[in-house]
Amino acid sequence: MPSAAEQIAANINLGAFAKATELKKRIWFTLGILLVYRLGTYIPVPGIDPQVLAEIFQQQQGGILGMFDMFAGGALGRMTIFALNVLPYISSSIIIQLMTTVSPHLEALKKEGEQGRKKLNQYTRYGTVLLAAMQSYGIAVGLESMSGSTGAAVVEAGLFFRVSTVITLTGGTMFLMWLGEQVTARGIGNGISLIIFAGIVANLPSSIAGTLELGRTGALSPLLIIALIALVFATIAVIVFLERAQRRLVVQYPKRQVGSRMFGGESSHLPLKLNTSGVIPPIFASSLLLLPVTVASFSAQGGPSWLIDITAFLGRGQIGYLLIYAALIIFFAFFYTAVVFNPADTADNLKKYGGFIPGIRPGANTAEYLDYVLTRLTVVGAAYLTIVCLLPEILISQYSVPFYFGGTSLLIVVNVTMDTIAQIQSHLIAHQYEGLIKKSKLRGRNK
Repeated sequence: MPSAAEQIAANINLGAFAKATELKKRIWFTLGILLVYRLGTYIPVPGIDPQVLAEIFQQQQGGILGMFDMFAGGALGRMTIFALNVLPYISSSIIIQLMTTVSPHLEALKKEGEQGRKKLNQYTRYGTVLLAAMQSYGIAVGLESMSGSTGAAVVEAGLFFRVSTVITLTGGTMFLMWLGEQVTARGIGNGISLIIFAGIVANLPSSIAGTLELGRTGALSPLLIIALIALVFATIAVIVFLERAQRRLVVQYPKRQVGSRMFGGESSHLPLKLNTSGVIPPIFASSLLLLPVTVASFSAQGGPSWLIDITAFLGRGQIGYLLIYAALIIFFAFFYTAVVFNPADTADNLKKYGGFIPGIRPGANTAEYLDYVLTRLTVVGAAYLTIVCLLPEILISQYSVPFYFGGTSLLIVVNVTMDTIAQIQSHLIAHQYEGLIKKSKLRGRNK
């Protein structure tokens, strides 16, 4: 029999949405924030020649800089105030989470609840400022060494340009981080993920048009375009299926008597997702891989031969890029799963409330069993993430297909869409429950 929540969810319609005024305010607030973000991706950094920069990025659009530009929503190619996007914030979050496993102080803060979380967020913001300043300075230096057929990319190189670029790009990243936090608190969905999502989706129509134009001119065969479309839909289907896949462990609760009444004796399920880490591993892996390689790509313009060789080795579709990308995805799949799910704490909670897994003794044995099951699931989940992200990369590098159809972008778009829809449904269900409670109170008063 379906649960009450499932019945209410099935009855959700446009009428229920129209009555949910709080939800509509949240959605409009989120759309307004995303509009501000998109406007910011067209405000250029002072001192840049846009024509020369467009020429340089046109030459490298299929490479590592093109993929970085995808996450930045086109802001890097136009060198705007949001060129760094939220990647420094993601990198800082990675560093802080890694340090919580080795620093007793940070580990203690993590266990302090809300106050500890606020302190860790404060450290993450400090790290974001530092990383954004370092990366923006590297980009400023790299831009000064870049030139096109019509001249240099920087109109007037020097200390003033470097300082102004660092302040502008760092300020843009901090503003985006603040916008993301506002969306998470007052809007719908995860703000940081939605900003990355908006950047990818914004350039999707032009990418589709470019692919069709390549087919019209004969650069891509019609069969290849059809195969690409089939691959995209197949990838989306696989992502949706595996993101919803879960292993349900049966949890039994013993019967207990309270006075003359008998309680308990029922069984429930402990759901373990196949991909507990979600879309975090590809985002973390991309942020760690893209930023150093991007700085190397800028610096390699007229730089030493060894730096040019490293840049070529880590180029999009090259064996070095693929191997490092796969290793980072697998590492963060296991690492983030360990962060969000603690088998020992789960086993203690089950024992505290009298629950147990049939055939497994409560306590340490349950924790070991949960860790065993979760590790096997994470192996499959990490393999799925790696294949989804790397297979399109290989095809893209071989056939020069626009990278917006890559596995990483599809994974982010599908996951963020599913999470946002789930939050909207949760708000609608809560609104339905509130309506039922109010009706029941009115009926009780009338009686």
